[in-house]
Amino acid sequence: MKYMILMYGSQHDYDIMTGKATDGPVFAPEDFAPMHAFMESFTAELIESGEFVDTQGLDAPVHSRRVRLRSGVPVVTDGPYAETEEVLAGFWLVECASFDRATEIAARLGACPSPGGIWSESYADVRPILDSRADLDG
Repeated sequence: MKYMILMYGSQHDYDIMTGKATDGPVFAPEDFAPMHAFMESFTAELIESGEFVDTQGLDAPVHSRRVRLRSGVPVVTDGPYAETEEVLAGFWLVECASFDRATEIAARLGACPSPGGIWSESYADVRPILDSRADLDG
């Protein structure tokens, strides 16, 4: 079965990673090298195990558009997310034997280094991918 492992971040997190001024500590791009190395190794291990399907990172929330209907008319809002609101930042799609195995994979992300441990409290969600509507009933 396939599972999606979802990672979250805020505009503030993206600002930190790109060296923009924030009210917190300032980090250089090289401060994130261990994090990038961890993510590459994590993905490589999934490829080697045959459990990897896909992974993608998403651009900063400021580059988002939200579309909703108002009186039947689509209304588009640019960058609707507050600086500290967490949004989907990226995902891994894995195919593995069980929900428990997907959870084990996601738990390994907790070892990802971040400068000064700024994301030590971050989390990942694991969700099964439905093959059809019939899966909703099961």
